[in-house]
Amino acid sequence: MSSSSPIRIATRGSALALAQARLILAQCQTALPGQAFELRIIKTTGDRMQTASLAAGLTKGLFTKEIEDALLRGEADLAVHSLKDLPTELPAGLRLGAVTRRADPRDVLVYRDLDHLIREVDPRRPARQEKRGYRPDLTVWGLPGRATVATSSTRRAAQLRECRPDLCLVEIRGNVDTRLRKVAEDAGVDATVLAAAGLERLNFRIASSGLLVGEGVPAGLAATPIPFGLMLPCAGQAAIGVEVREDNPGLEPICAALDHAETHQCVAAERAFLQGMGGGCHLAVAAYGQMAGPELHLSGVSFLAGAPRRGEVRGPSDQAHALGLELARQLQDG
Repeated sequence: MSSSSPIRIATRGSALALAQARLILAQCQTALPGQAFELRIIKTTGDRMQTASLAAGLTKGLFTKEIEDALLRGEADLAVHSLKDLPTELPAGLRLGAVTRRADPRDVLVYRDLDHLIREVDPRRPARQEKRGYRPDLTVWGLPGRATVATSSTRRAAQLRECRPDLCLVEIRGNVDTRLRKVAEDAGVDATVLAAAGLERLNFRIASSGLLVGEGVPAGLAATPIPFGLMLPCAGQAAIGVEVREDNPGLEPICAALDHAETHQCVAAERAFLQGMGGGCHLAVAAYGQMAGPELHLSGVSFLAGAPRRGEVRGPSDQAHALGLELARQLQDG
């Protein structure tokens, strides 16, 4: 590809997708300083269905199909995805060219800060304070009985129900900003669960006080990371996937510069596990791979049979795909 022809990077138009695409753009510019690049924003079916339930079984390719179509038509050269949104089976002619270094793969509990609510009360208006607030470092175990947690993820909901069957779980849709405002403003919602990596890429962070801070964060929200022992992430969480056409070898230098081998191996195992369990990101399954020396350790949980089934496999990292399928077999066999 000539340096005079811009390399077109396709992405969704959400704030998080744009933030991730700009990260990739910066890395591409560093890898090929003489090459021109441009971002292309493509609206996906998922962007148009902000009020639909993700549990409705319509999620395969929901946030990727239109972008992949642009790749196949030659209207884009590489596509940037949250890897957790990318189906395990790609369309013919496309491949996963690179996987970036993983950010924090944990989920985060987001809730209202009690001290902020107390300061909000106007002593001249003694109306009952409807919103409930909590002290920083609130955990899932610390939520009061029948507390309402908003999530659209079947994976998160299943793991929350396992440890806290008394919680009231409700659907929530929209981008990160919308969900944060929902918690800040809606007295009927006590908390939500979001990906730590998504918050980080939007330049939001948990301060030492426990408050969630950053430009655009509603005032008075706090957050606590959820440990893996309570909630495993979905396959590919916190990694960015770069999808390219198979017939475009000119992008190999860029893919090589973007790819983080260790993360790629771990998510390959996770995605193989997901594929073995049925392939949909809406499934109530979770998996997390990590390297321990030369070995890849993959942990997983499935709620597809009702009661949770857990397992772990270990093996050489060059057998990541086989390890993921083996874990899926274990959990299916019970």
